[in-house]
Amino acid sequence: MSGLPAEFETNSVEGKFLNKLRGAVSLSNSFLCVGLDPDLRRLPEAVHGDVRVFLREIISATSDLVCAYKPNIAFYEALGEEGWKVLRDTIRSIPDHIPVILDAKRADIGNTARMYAEAYFEDLGVDAVTVNPYMGYDAVEPFLAYGAVFVLCATTNPSAGELQLLIVEGRPLYLRVAEMATKWAEGGEVGLVVGAKDPEAVREVRKVASDLPFLVPGVGAQGGDLEASVRAGKDGGGVVVNVSRAVLYTSSGQDFAGAAREAAVSFVERMRKCVI
Repeated sequence: MSGLPAEFETNSVEGKFLNKLRGAVSLSNSFLCVGLDPDLRRLPEAVHGDVRVFLREIISATSDLVCAYKPNIAFYEALGEEGWKVLRDTIRSIPDHIPVILDAKRADIGNTARMYAEAYFEDLGVDAVTVNPYMGYDAVEPFLAYGAVFVLCATTNPSAGELQLLIVEGRPLYLRVAEMATKWAEGGEVGLVVGAKDPEAVREVRKVASDLPFLVPGVGAQGGDLEASVRAGKDGGGVVVNVSRAVLYTSSGQDFAGAAREAAVSFVERMRKCVI
């Protein structure tokens, strides 16, 4: 073992999700999370347009290398009525010991948020959901009654700074969000979404939220700095590094699953070098 699980084992936050995540990190010796984002325009010809087959093959090829999977709900909503069934079937095909983080970025008034939470945690059976902090704690709290949340904090999109870099009480808004999330963690399991495109932001958020796990997107197709982000965020609450397109669509041929595995192995090996 390279020591990857240690960051999670020293975390002071306890709960069902984090314990499951710790177990998956320990078993895979990996921080890798594969995003399950099926794009019909990019499916390999070998699956004949069958999204279920494509995702099952990807999961089968990578399940021993990951600490989590992250389906983005938009890719399933785009499939229409069948999309919800595909999403449910995909989640059920993931081995039970691997946590599922649903990327939905939801938040709403309490009663509506509770309906979202019931749909995701009760019907789909996910372990965590990404949420938007803009409406404040009462829009997030209903999710915490069902499972874990990852709060959007410092994202990777080009316009993120329009709000996230606004100075509020002497510091950027994204750091105020991190501070709030540490308080929200007193009422349940909370993590932060901190993009890999700005490792300095990862370091700054880690100073504020020392015990929270980070979900780190932006590696791979988005060009985020994998090594710098892992080093900046691995201590304390640990990191879960998401890679989607750079694993899913490495090959469009018959070997798509094997190529996805090779890509995943490469990312895992790079992460392991960051903590030796």
